[in-house]
Amino acid sequence: MKQYTIDPVTRLEGHGKIEIFCNDDGDVENVYFQVPELRGFEKFLEGRAIEDVSQIVTKICGVCPGCHHMAAGKAADAVFNAEPTPTAKMIRELFYMAHFVHSHIAHFYALGAPDFVVGPTADKAQRNVLGVIAKVGKEIGTEVLKQRRIAQEIQALLGGHQTHVMLNVPGGVRKGLKEDQRLDILEKAKGFVEFSKFSMKIFNDVVLANKDYVDIIVNGPYSLKIHSMGLVDEKNKVNFYDGKVRVVDTVGKELYKYEPKEYREYISERVEPWSYLKFPYLKKTGWKGFVEGQDSGVYHATPLSRLNASDGMATPIAQEEYERMYSVLGGKPVHNTLAMHWARLIELIYSAERAVELASIPEICSNDLRAKIFNTPTEGVGTVEAQRGTLTHHYWTDANGMVTKANLIVGTTNNNAAICMSLKKAAQGLIKKGITVDDGILNMVEMAFRSYDPCFSCATHSLPGHMPMIVNFRDMDGNIQRQIKRD
Repeated sequence: MKQYTIDPVTRLEGHGKIEIFCNDDGDVENVYFQVPELRGFEKFLEGRAIEDVSQIVTKICGVCPGCHHMAAGKAADAVFNAEPTPTAKMIRELFYMAHFVHSHIAHFYALGAPDFVVGPTADKAQRNVLGVIAKVGKEIGTEVLKQRRIAQEIQALLGGHQTHVMLNVPGGVRKGLKEDQRLDILEKAKGFVEFSKFSMKIFNDVVLANKDYVDIIVNGPYSLKIHSMGLVDEKNKVNFYDGKVRVVDTVGKELYKYEPKEYREYISERVEPWSYLKFPYLKKTGWKGFVEGQDSGVYHATPLSRLNASDGMATPIAQEEYERMYSVLGGKPVHNTLAMHWARLIELIYSAERAVELASIPEICSNDLRAKIFNTPTEGVGTVEAQRGTLTHHYWTDANGMVTKANLIVGTTNNNAAICMSLKKAAQGLIKKGITVDDGILNMVEMAFRSYDPCFSCATHSLPGHMPMIVNFRDMDGNIQRQIKRD
């Protein structure tokens, strides 16, 4: 049996490796995606005051702090049964749109674009953000950094810090927005819109204009027919901050639509002994294993699945691009894994347009920042769309507001089973008898998981009873001389 190992997996947040096992004929029999790290925040949060939790959880990850802050903040609202004021909601959502802008720009240009702009089989020394800048020009590279910096500055202004966010308090926000600040953000948000349109043009010119790339997207080994999840508003339009969770099946028919607080009726979680990631699945369907199709319990929660689960975008330019994507790819739903990059750019446009809308509302500068709280704390669920999927924080407290139990279903955790399945399909399509498995082929396997923009620092919350460990002792040539295991 031949074995290929991709270790470490590149261009992701966190750590991981891929083990590919082939039979004697050279065909792929199985693929294991392993994440050898653990975040134990569910236990860390026990005994902490619920009003402090939204600040604590920003330390889960340096890439997704705003997502955890927002989900935990909404959960704290629910714990006190305190509905935030309209002004507080607008300020929160404006912060969140800036968070989406900076994250989606980072993924497209630094993590995803090297595979398309530089080339999937290009020399690995060039397959990075510097290689992208070399292709598109320093001026564009400078603009990328500028727009991300501006998005971070808006987050810091509204949230106190772009990473260690201190915006939310139960029932509202800590501080308001001044009129001159609103006008400044409005102009910067208009710049986001122009930059997001420009980014879509790069995608059109470099990716969609290249028949080979389009063939990889449409006909390559990057397709997974499973259910799609996303947060939608009352019109079933994509919404990142608030709404109901909608799940559609493999042909686009609505399976479920539920309030975030009802998530345990629809989502269950399981563990596997070879990963610290949990494997969520559709509870009413049941776990059928790592299989795709209409009867599968596996779903994904990604930019593409959010668009699949919706009836459209709530802003005009994003809606035009939404319609164009589905027209080009043959209608809804789309199951082409690499199309997640396209969907992510549509979401970038939506985030920018929505930031303009929010910053255009004078009432966002009102001083009505926090609801009065008279209720005894109990239990609460907060859900938002993180860049990497539907994010749920659930907290139980005692009568003094001290956390007694916590459960987090993180964006990437939703996609764990789908990532494993996508990697296996990619490997089976690319690695066959007579094929020379070089760095380019292995990178094309990695492209399957990279489409999900996974964040494993956020996602590793499962502890399967003990801490397995393997220690390898290698000689100067890298050969294993001795191995110690704790299974």
